[in-house]
Amino acid sequence: MEEKQEYVEFNQEQVELAVFLRKYNKELPESFPRATTVALKEFKITHPSLFKRNNMWSVDQHRKRVMDWLSSY
Repeated sequence: MEEKQEYVEFNQEQVELAVFLRKYNKELPESFPRATTVALKEFKITHPSLFKRNNMWSVDQHRKRVMDWLSSY
């Protein structure tokens, strides 16, 4: 049970762009496009409503949206 809690906390943790980039690419299947700093900065410009409260990223909030967006980027 403790392992599941750590996983949830890991996914909900608010982190800076560089940390999100590492987490995102580390867990991504080989067939998916990799994120870059440039791409994530463009994503942030394109989706400002996802960053209204702060400039932080979270796997839980941003991963799926970034994945979908990168496939058309």
